[in-house]
Amino acid sequence: MNKKNQEEQMKKQQSKLNKAALFFLEVIKIVVLAGITIFVIRTFLFKPFSVEGKSMFPTYENGEYLIIDELSYRFSDPDRGDVIVFVSPINPDEFYLKRVIGLPGEVVRVTDGKVFVSSADSPEWTELHESYLVNVKTTGSTRVTLEPGEFFVLGDNRNASLDSRRFGAIKREAIVGKTWFRGLPLHRISFFDTPEYGL
Repeated sequence: MNKKNQEEQMKKQQSKLNKAALFFLEVIKIVVLAGITIFVIRTFLFKPFSVEGKSMFPTYENGEYLIIDELSYRFSDPDRGDVIVFVSPINPDEFYLKRVIGLPGEVVRVTDGKVFVSSADSPEWTELHESYLVNVKTTGSTRVTLEPGEFFVLGDNRNASLDSRRFGAIKREAIVGKTWFRGLPLHRISFFDTPEYGL
């Protein structure tokens, strides 16, 4: 092999090494970018949440895997019917999953198995018609006046839920986010829609 052939062979090998180095550099860039993206999404936008217990049955069942939207409430307040994750007022190391029933400035009354709301704008009592409840009555008897930044929450499984009937209103700052998507089990994959109450 003459000198010219050796030089050409060395150039080819160098070119292969350069291509391999560029390829690995691109892979590293993609991995780092993906890691940053996942970090930002999980820290500021969406967070996974595993349902524990039966307080939201049949809407959500024990062991289901949800994605929580943490971004929306940075720009707006929870709506009636949103299913939210919040820090437990009983144990700050726990998170609860419940449905928003009463909004700031309203009065919520539970009586005779039904839920009623009234507000300064409409002092008459209006019964909430909750289409997501299946053969369930709201047990207990309570009346709560909600101050600014306070919400009244209930579990959909009213007979097996620790909620505002027991611990009262929750504060706005305790709310982490709202359910956005159910990822598991696969046969129940779905997005969450806030129900209409016709109020």
